[in-house]
Amino acid sequence: MRNKNIFVTLFCLCVLFSCTQTNVFENNTTIPGNAWKNSFTVKGSFKVSDTASPYKTYIVLRHTDAYRYSNIWLNLGLQSPGDSMRYSKINIELGTDAGGWMGTGMNDIWEMRQLILIPLKKNGIYNYSISQIMRDDPLAAVLSAGLRVEKQ
Repeated sequence: MRNKNIFVTLFCLCVLFSCTQTNVFENNTTIPGNAWKNSFTVKGSFKVSDTASPYKTYIVLRHTDAYRYSNIWLNLGLQSPGDSMRYSKINIELGTDAGGWMGTGMNDIWEMRQLILIPLKKNGIYNYSISQIMRDDPLAAVLSAGLRVEKQ
C-alpha cells in the first residue's frame, strides 16, 4: 500500500510540473565548421506578450579551448514590433589570463551567457541578428551563438 501512495504522489507531481509554462526562450545556432565567418549571421525571433513583467536577456556563446582570444566582439541587431532593426556593438569577455575561461565548461567546450540590457516594452514579435566583428575571418573554435530571454 505504501508503494502505491508513493507512486500516486510522484504521478501527481509529474502532472503538476509538466503543465507549468516555462517563461524562457532560447535559440542557439550552430556555426558551420566551427569557424564563424563575418558573413554568417545568426538570426531568430521571439514573442513578448507580457510587457508588465521584467525580462533578462542573454547572448549565449559556445566555444572550445582552442579559441585564441579572451573576448569576442559582436554586432547585435534587435527589431522591436513595428520598428526597424537597431544595431549595437558588444564586447564579451570570455576569459582572463589569471582565471582562465569564464562561464561553464565540460572537457574542452565552454558556454558563456552574457547578460545584456534590452528593453522589451512592446507586445509582439522581436527579431534579432548576431554576427561576429572580430578581425579573424573566419573566427575559429566558435561552436554556436544564440539568444536567451527569461521572464523574471
